[in-house]
Amino acid sequence: MKLVTYRGRGGTPRPGAVVDDTVVDLGSAFDSLLSLIDGGGTALESAAKVVRARAQAEPLSAVQLLAPIPSPRRDVFCVGWNYLKHFKEGQGKRLGGDEQLPEHPAFFTKATLSVIGPEAPIPYDAGVSTKVDYEAELAVIVGRRVRSVSANRALEYVFGYSCGNDVSVRDVQRQHGQQWVKGKSFDGTCPLGPWIVTADEIPDPQRLTVECRVNGEVKQHDSTEHMIFTVARIMEELSLGMTLLPGDIILTGTPDGVGFARTPPEFMKAGDEVIVAIEGVGELRNRLAAQDLRATL
Repeated sequence: MKLVTYRGRGGTPRPGAVVDDTVVDLGSAFDSLLSLIDGGGTALESAAKVVRARAQAEPLSAVQLLAPIPSPRRDVFCVGWNYLKHFKEGQGKRLGGDEQLPEHPAFFTKATLSVIGPEAPIPYDAGVSTKVDYEAELAVIVGRRVRSVSANRALEYVFGYSCGNDVSVRDVQRQHGQQWVKGKSFDGTCPLGPWIVTADEIPDPQRLTVECRVNGEVKQHDSTEHMIFTVARIMEELSLGMTLLPGDIILTGTPDGVGFARTPPEFMKAGDEVIVAIEGVGELRNRLAAQDLRATL
């Protein structure tokens, strides 16, 4: 199934399932997509029954899709340097080409309020930064509470997959002792969506094409088979001694071709459209919009 959070005729965010060109309302069975995920396999069966009945449905073109999980319980987990070519264009270049592949993934987080949905504007303020970069990523949604899971069982705990864009404010990313949280956590810098594709529809997450297009031009194109750390290994490493919760979101890293590593560097600006397309999952579209990020709320 393709599961969404949407705003339809009533205006209130509701959980739903995309079927062909319609959205079937799941609000009669679940308060939110998080409550569906919490319910595990039984909840998925209940959702499937509602979908088959199609009692309440609206045209997909008539609703507003939000991030599948608009308000995550906690920060989005992220993996850095997880594609071979991206590692070489970034870390390897910094080390003068004398790089060794990491033995363990690099983890960081993006704040909850960075999450936005498809078509939502990515805030851009040239007075704060002109080095706003794109990063197309496969997003993993955890389905069950787990701690210290082994890689050979990790995919059993995946609820589904989505498209993510780890939008990065590059100069700010490097201003704080070389740790990344601040430069990765500006409001609106974590587009997710347009839906969650349940894990049963993605038998092998290491055989998916990941692409990023800016204003129609392909900037990134690679396959998840070139990840240094597979989805299963990421789950194993992240969960070691640390409990993962249903609905946790994990961004699994980005391919090469990011703006800062290009010659000359290329960064996004207000008006640019950025699309993340992942085979078998979908397309996530957003546009940068001028906004005063220095204004006090």
